Amino acid sequence: MTWTVRRADSGDASELARINQESWRHAARGTVPDVLLDRMLPESHLNGWRRWVRLPDPDGVFVAEDVNGNIGSYCVVGEARDDEDAHADLRTGELVSVHADPGCQGTGAGRSVHDAAMGHLADQGFRYVVLWVLEEDWAARSFYAHMGWRHDGASKEHVVGEHRLGLVRYGRFLPGSRRNRPPSGWRRPAYG
Repeated sequence: MTWTVRRADSGDASELARINQESWRHAARGTVPDVLLDRMLPESHLNGWRRWVRLPDPDGVFVAEDVNGNIGSYCVVGEARDDEDAHADLRTGELVSVHADPGCQGTGAGRSVHDAAMGHLADQGFRYVVLWVLEEDWAARSFYAHMGWRHDGASKEHVVGEHRLGLVRYGRFLPGSRRNRPPSGWRRPAYG
């Protein structure tokens, strides 16, 4: 399947909220208590999504669309939100979330938005990036490992009411900006 990646806009808010809810319910059932998943309502997150898509660089929300304009996946990135996540020597970004519509998993939609978001962070001058994932979400952890991420040993708990969810941090290095790279196939001229 072919996916086209673009920046999300405010018209995408309801679809982003729907994918977020369905993705969580599909992937986290059995890991996250059912009561938390069943309470998720897409409409309660619309204003949050409208704010996210309007944030200026370096923040970005990217969506993968099929040929009919249907969104199959999204990815949210920005500067690392917590000081303890920052690399000691490198400007650090954060992959806040990547989710795919359950019906689009395995089609390349997630990889497409992931790669575009990593390119965006590199173009913004970030050289290292982190993410937090549910400790027991082995499918997501496998996806991230396949994409070059490595668990760096950090962990924490996220508390929602009386529920405690274990999280682990992954990190990876980013290449230099694509803006300053020569075009593909370009060769340095030979002198002398």
